[in-house]
Amino acid sequence: METQKFHTSTNPSHFLHSLHTSTRSIFALLSSFLLLVLAYNGAAVFCLHVPFLAQISPGKAAGESRKSPSSSTPKTQLPTSQKSQNFLPDRVAGKPIKWSASSTKLSTQMYAIREDNPIVRKPLDISAFFSRKRRRKRKPAFAILRSDPRAALFSTRVKDFLSENRCKIRFFMTWISSVGSFGDRELFAVQSLFNSHPNGCLIIVSNSMDSRRGMAVLRPFLEKGFHVAAISPDFNYLFQHTAAEAWFDRLWRGNVRPGEVSLGQNLSNLLRLALLYKFGGVYIDTDVIVLKSLGQLRNAIGAQTIDLETGKWSRLNNAVMVFDKGHPLVLKFIDEFALTFNGNKWGYNGPYLVSRVVSRMRGELNPGFDFSVLHPMAFYPVDWSRIHGLFRGPRNSTHSKWLQGKLHHIRTQSYAVHLWNRQSKKLRIEEGSIISHIMSDCCVLCNSSASNL
Repeated sequence: METQKFHTSTNPSHFLHSLHTSTRSIFALLSSFLLLVLAYNGAAVFCLHVPFLAQISPGKAAGESRKSPSSSTPKTQLPTSQKSQNFLPDRVAGKPIKWSASSTKLSTQMYAIREDNPIVRKPLDISAFFSRKRRRKRKPAFAILRSDPRAALFSTRVKDFLSENRCKIRFFMTWISSVGSFGDRELFAVQSLFNSHPNGCLIIVSNSMDSRRGMAVLRPFLEKGFHVAAISPDFNYLFQHTAAEAWFDRLWRGNVRPGEVSLGQNLSNLLRLALLYKFGGVYIDTDVIVLKSLGQLRNAIGAQTIDLETGKWSRLNNAVMVFDKGHPLVLKFIDEFALTFNGNKWGYNGPYLVSRVVSRMRGELNPGFDFSVLHPMAFYPVDWSRIHGLFRGPRNSTHSKWLQGKLHHIRTQSYAVHLWNRQSKKLRIEEGSIISHIMSDCCVLCNSSASNL
C-alpha cells in the first residue's frame, strides 16, 4: 500500500492535473482582483460629485467646529484660497457683505453664507467680477479712460481761460492721439482758425496735448498773442446730468462693448456734444480749414450731401457744429448716443447720429429747437470721394480754368473746408492746387510745409 501510495502521488498525470487546477484558481483570483480595481477606478473617473447645500442651524455658519449651543467660543472661519477671495465681490446689490469661508460653487452661480444671517444662502451677483475681467481683456481700448489728476481741474481751468481772455467766440477741438501725431495739418487748421478769428479762444480737449510737449507745439501761437489752451477732459463732469452719464458708467464697468471702431473716435463724438451742451460755442475737427469768420452763425449744423431732385439734405455731418449752451437739440444728440451706441459701424455715432435725430424732427413741431441746416458748400464743398481733386495742380488749360472756378466758388460760398483726413492724409499738395492757394490765404505763422499738410 505504501508503495502504491507513493506511486499514486508521483503519477505525472495527477500532478499536472493538480497544477492546472491550482493555476486556474490563482488566475481566477487575479482576474477578480483586477476587475475590482478597474471597477473602483471607473467609479472614481466617471462619478460626478454634485455639491449640495448643507442644512445649517441658526447660529452655526459653515466652517464652525461642532460645539454645543451653550458654547461661547466665537465663530471661526476656515482659510480660503487666494482665488476664492479674488473671485467673490465685496458688495451685492450695493451693500457690503462679509463672507464665511465655505462659499459653494454650484454650476455657474456662486453661493455664500451671510454672517449676519447664516441660514440664507443667496446667489452672488458676480457681474462686477466679469466687468473687471472684460476691462482687462480690452486694456488697450480702455487706455483712454485712465484718470488724469489734471482732469479734476477741468471745469475750473476752462472757465478761467474763457473769462480771462474775454473771448468773442469760443472754439473746441478734441485730440485723442499722441502729441507727436499732432502734425502740420492739425497745426494749419489752428492757423486758419486764428486767421479768421484773431480774438477767438481755442480749447483743445486732450490728455496728450495737456503736457509740456503739447504746450511746446502750441507755443508759437501763444507768442503771437493768440488764445489757445490744451486741457485734459473730465468725463464725469462733462457727462453729468445727461444720458451720457449712465452710459459712461456702464462703459467703465465693462458693460458696454466698444466694438471694432476706435473707442477714442466714438468718445470724441460724444465729447464734442458734451462740450457744446456744457459751454456753448463752436466745435471743429482738426482737419477743417477755416476760411472766414463763423461769428454770424448760431445754432447751425452743416449738411454733407443733398438730394439733387428735391434739394433737401440727405446727410448731415458733425465735423463743424455751432450751438448755444444747453441747446435742446444737442441734448437730443447725447440721448441718441447713449440709447443707440454701436461700436461696430463707422460713423454710426457721429454723422449718421445727427442725421437720424434731425431727420426724425422733420415735419414735427419742436418749440425751442431753433437751428439751421446749412448747405454742403458751408463746410463740405467737396465730398470725401472727390477730395483728391483739391490737392491736384493744373493738368492742362481746361483743368486750370476749372480749378480757378472751383477756388472762387469755395472762397465766396464756404465758411470752411473739411479735408476728410481719412481719404486725404497721404495725398501730396501739388503746386497750383486749390489747397495750396487756400494755405497762402489762411496762414498766420506761414512756415508750414505745404507738401506735409
